[in-house]
Amino acid sequence: MSTLSLKIRLFAMMALQLAIWGAWAPKLFPYMGMLGFSAGQQGLVGTCWGIASVVGIFFSNQFADRTFSAEKFLAGSHVIGGLALLGVAFSSSFVPFFVCYMIYSLVYVPTLSVTNTVAFTHLPNPAEFGSVRSGGTVGWIMASWPFVFILGAQADASQVRSIFIVAAVISFAMAAFSLTLPHTPPKQGGDVDKLAWRRALGLLKKPVVAVLFLVTFIDSVVHNGYFVLSDAFLTNRVGIAGNLSMVVLSLGQVAEILTMLVLAKVLVRLGWRWTMIVGILGHAARFLAFSFMADSIPAIIAVQLLHGICYAFFFATVYIFVDEAFPKDVRSSAQGLFNLLILGLGNMVASFAFPALVAGLTDAQGVVDYTTVFLVPAGLAAIGAMLLLVAFRPATHGPANPQEIH
Repeated sequence: MSTLSLKIRLFAMMALQLAIWGAWAPKLFPYMGMLGFSAGQQGLVGTCWGIASVVGIFFSNQFADRTFSAEKFLAGSHVIGGLALLGVAFSSSFVPFFVCYMIYSLVYVPTLSVTNTVAFTHLPNPAEFGSVRSGGTVGWIMASWPFVFILGAQADASQVRSIFIVAAVISFAMAAFSLTLPHTPPKQGGDVDKLAWRRALGLLKKPVVAVLFLVTFIDSVVHNGYFVLSDAFLTNRVGIAGNLSMVVLSLGQVAEILTMLVLAKVLVRLGWRWTMIVGILGHAARFLAFSFMADSIPAIIAVQLLHGICYAFFFATVYIFVDEAFPKDVRSSAQGLFNLLILGLGNMVASFAFPALVAGLTDAQGVVDYTTVFLVPAGLAAIGAMLLLVAFRPATHGPANPQEIH
């Protein structure tokens, strides 16, 4: 297989993988509201992702990676995930919805790291991972566009449940495609360092790592809060049609691709600390715009482009920093540790906190005080930026080999 053919297949793998997630994520919380789920019930659904992140770390490292080839693990997981998504789509009461969504989360979340493993195993140059991973961003964007035609401008629950049906179809397609991927055999027992996680946690004793860990948690709550709050805000407050809101939100992923292209140059000029500060302040700026510019549709649409800065300048920079700052033998575990914050703990806190915040700021007529709602994540982002400014003192200004960041 030629290198170009391999990269195209890995790009397509990432596109399908993230399209599953992108099909349902923006409208999950508005849909649960349509079904009449309470803020607490919505929070419980949000915990599924966090539980799956914890389970996935140990299941993947201690069992799946050493028992199944990666392509077969992906195929099986996505068949089960597709069936669970169909169960979610046709569940209108809380208990069956929660059970099906939990099953889906448990089988889907581990596949995020497994697809990375497949890519890193077969790419001749690991520095090319960025261009392959951008397929996931493209997939997320493409998953949004069919809903322009599937949903109506005032879509109700009977229409919005199609987000899970579309995700299920993509999941089945990913299962079939996985079997065409290059063979990635299971790891041998000796390849898994059971002490790596303990040593990675031990590095939290270093002030620079501890500060970054705390700020990453804050930013992950803010970042996940964006997905909890934004779709309902766009449709209910700004007045964007229900079948266009996902497309508007996908503009952030377009900006993400463009921002990733300049990340290496920004890191050279600004360094670790200021690049991360700009990234986290991007959240603050976006939420302040949501608070005070909700009557301007053009401004609200334009501010979605800040998502690229929020993601690339903070999260992508954190991953690059961890890869350079942590010892080579614990890097994988350290990345997993920060992933646990971003996909797990931050998601869980946001899933409970922000629906409760909206419920508390909704008046008797059902009108939400979005001005106050969005000041909360904006304030959290400002606190995170201040912690970086005052307490984050990395040993180096920026990456040693910025030309390898793609």
